[in-house]
Amino acid sequence: MRRILLAALAFAAAPVLAQQSAPVIAYDSVPNFLKLPKDLYLGEVTGVAVNSKGHVFVFSRGNTSGPAYAAAAAQLLEFSPSGKFIREIGKNLYAWSFAHTVRVDAKDNIWITDKGSDMVVKFNPQGRVEMVFGRKQEASDEDTAPLKHPKPPLPAEIGRFRQVTDVTWDPAGNAYISDGYINSRVAKVDKNGDWVKSWGDRGNKPGEFNTPHSIAADAKGNIYVADRGNRRIQVFDGEGTFLREIRIDVPYSSNARPVIGAIPDVAKLEAAGSPLTMAPGAPWAVCITPGPNQVLYTSDAFPGRIYKLSLDGKVLGVLGESGKQLKQFGWVHEIACPSENVLYVAELLNWRIQKLILHP
Repeated sequence: MRRILLAALAFAAAPVLAQQSAPVIAYDSVPNFLKLPKDLYLGEVTGVAVNSKGHVFVFSRGNTSGPAYAAAAAQLLEFSPSGKFIREIGKNLYAWSFAHTVRVDAKDNIWITDKGSDMVVKFNPQGRVEMVFGRKQEASDEDTAPLKHPKPPLPAEIGRFRQVTDVTWDPAGNAYISDGYINSRVAKVDKNGDWVKSWGDRGNKPGEFNTPHSIAADAKGNIYVADRGNRRIQVFDGEGTFLREIRIDVPYSSNARPVIGAIPDVAKLEAAGSPLTMAPGAPWAVCITPGPNQVLYTSDAFPGRIYKLSLDGKVLGVLGESGKQLKQFGWVHEIACPSENVLYVAELLNWRIQKLILHP
């Protein structure tokens, strides 16, 4: 009896590990949801967000200009709830370089993160710039060039970002910025835009990151970070105190194939200490539905699924697979989840948005 009790206590103390088999969620994809005007095209779609009126914002690596290498590739478009094109926001904006994510806050302000310019920009609902965070490299500087990835990494600076990835907010209006491909931290700024603090560094321990790629907050102000290279979601309070981690390890079909590249050999990647970006369950995107009964959606590149989780990490269902057809996914880069059963997904490889209607 004592052994059973000790085993139970040990199990309860373990990190959240979402490894159980999960029900498959039935769903439909709305055909040809976005109605693009003549001569307007999407590139790799990196971001999608929805405001309180149901308008859909799409951040794409379209409207590309410049040389084949290091070209500027970012365009922000707005569509009606039915998918009708409304406008382009921020045409030729100084921060446009390499699109990453778009988010809409509780007051319908539109925020973008641009990995190439290292900037976060806040637009008001009318589409005018209200605040900017970070700073783009000066084009006139003789040393301006793509950022390097030194080992060990350079110390992070207050107020600057290195290949920033995403942004979210707590109920008090504080913003949390995931930063990023070179820096490995979360930055916090208050509702006035003043820098508060940052936490994290490169590594695989609790509170460390290997490409914090996406970020979301729940109704209590807890912060969920897609620590993609470490194949986990880390959860913190608003001050950066580590609360728990969630790892997804749901079985998948032996017939599953990636859209690009070979099937990842997770054991070899782990043995080599390589990032687990392409491993099953590595979170590329995180989205939390509105209350009162919130759930979390996340995605991986292989086997190309979307996962529905409770906030404590239990997998409630899975949907999708890699591919190019409707209801298949090619690297879901961001998810908008305005309700539990309606999702919008931005795909890099298929250059599109899909609107999904779930039937759990």
